Amino acid sequence: MENLALLWGIIGPGVSGAVFGAGWWFWVDAVVCSAVPVSFLHYLPGIFASLAALMFNCVNKDEIGYDYYSPYGDDSEWRVKLWLFVAYVVSFVCLAGSVGLLVQDALTDKGPSVWTGVAGVLQCVLVLISGLVYWTCHSED
Repeated sequence: MENLALLWGIIGPGVSGAVFGAGWWFWVDAVVCSAVPVSFLHYLPGIFASLAALMFNCVNKDEIGYDYYSPYGDDSEWRVKLWLFVAYVVSFVCLAGSVGLLVQDALTDKGPSVWTGVAGVLQCVLVLISGLVYWTCHSED
């Protein structure tokens, strides 16, 4: 089992980077292939999903447990959990926003194509998966 954890610590960041790159590649492909200009509003879910992935990767897994010692006093544990909660709220809002833009693109003929909405959802999902993959592998001992 130790060999598997060591292997995951070695290849996990590469897998995470590849998934992150694939998410942004889908989005860039949709923007480049779009017949109409894509508004900046369509970019926001992916940008904030990347920020959410960065937010929950700022927390070490060891800081979540009850046996964690902090030199800043006893109040630091709730701060870490609050930070993670806010990061996950931001990530789910990004997913909801991208799904909303997908529905909007599917129902209207004026805006970008449905592929732009699908690529936005894929981008958010893959970016958040890459953040979680990196979070699971970067703090292994």
